[in-house]
Amino acid sequence: MENLRSENYHQGAAMEGVKFAPEMANTNRRALSDIKNIIGGPHQHLAVSKRGLSEKPVAAVNAKDQAGFVGHRPVTRKFAATLANQPTTAHLAPIGSERQKRNADTAFHTCADMESTKMADDDIPQPMLSEMNEAMSCELKEIEMEDIEEAAPDIDSCDAGNSLAVVEYVDEIYRFYRRTEGSSCVPTNYMSSQTDINEKMRGILIDWLIEVHYKLELLEETLFLTVNIIDRFLALENVVRKKLQLVGVTAMLLACKYEEVSVPVVEDLILICDRAYTRADILEMERRIVNTLKFNMSVPTPYCFMRRFLKAAQAEKKLELLSFFMIELSLVEYEMLKFCPSMLAASAIYTAQCTINGFKSWNKCCELHTKYSEEQLMDCSRMMVELHQRAGHGKLTGVHRKYSTFRYGCAAKSEPATFLLDARA
Repeated sequence: MENLRSENYHQGAAMEGVKFAPEMANTNRRALSDIKNIIGGPHQHLAVSKRGLSEKPVAAVNAKDQAGFVGHRPVTRKFAATLANQPTTAHLAPIGSERQKRNADTAFHTCADMESTKMADDDIPQPMLSEMNEAMSCELKEIEMEDIEEAAPDIDSCDAGNSLAVVEYVDEIYRFYRRTEGSSCVPTNYMSSQTDINEKMRGILIDWLIEVHYKLELLEETLFLTVNIIDRFLALENVVRKKLQLVGVTAMLLACKYEEVSVPVVEDLILICDRAYTRADILEMERRIVNTLKFNMSVPTPYCFMRRFLKAAQAEKKLELLSFFMIELSLVEYEMLKFCPSMLAASAIYTAQCTINGFKSWNKCCELHTKYSEEQLMDCSRMMVELHQRAGHGKLTGVHRKYSTFRYGCAAKSEPATFLLDARA
């Protein structure tokens, strides 16, 4: 795979402020070089009924039973009629196997038990029985009402003829994503266990990787998986400052191998890093990451939910680009790790809708498909509005520059939905 050169890499448009090594002609990418020079010092048993399974040998109805005693109980007229309709021993074929004996015994005692139950019911006054039945009926109705959920509108009928849309079980797929999205989350304070890096360094790394991702024209899902791999690895392994960039490019290489058709070769990544690392360094870090993560690359990222939720919102291109702008801003911020992937995706779409419409906008279809109400999204959405406000300022402006281009609809130039901040309780 390393012998394949990415066609996307050679066709990528250069971005402002990005500089590659001299070997990469016609580009002006700025290598991240040494993070240490940008940031200062380190930041401080169930019960089982055995009824009917008796191994007691049973013969046909004996003379004592026919005389009026079955199981030591008096025979009623109804039960006598039942026995009369049963074949007698004279008409029964010989029972040749133990299984047939047990079956005959079970059938016989079942009739006796039914009659006994009927007799017990006959002893209960009718008003009491009606009250019991009515109470049980009301209780069952209450349970049924609790189990009934409002059905979400069908948004897949338009793709009924598209085999890639898998409309037959797309709902099951997303229910599975919701159940397992916790596996892609990391502790919100994991950086406190790191001794030589901090959240600011993480932000610088991801901001730079977003520019590299744009330059190489990789798939959107590759970027989200890259960031997820970085966070899950850093939450488990202590990394020194000079190896942080190596973790970033190696995570992108792994994400490309998982998501892309054409993967950048290791030599490309060496040039991107301004030859700060060797081929052996990248391959060794790759082995370290996959072993730490136990080769688990199949985790739900915010991108998984973005596509489904955008479909529920019947999003046009403008809403789609603005939603991705919001969520990529969240990728850079360490503070946003406290929100699960589905919450980030739903909040990004909600914030984008509010930004475009100029008022709160969250319809019933979006709520039913995302499983989030407007109130549940408000905290995350307000944080995204604040990120939008300061996106073009400071040192970490890679996402803002990317979404200020015509290719991305100049989404970053939209006016932030500040009225959501004004509505803060």
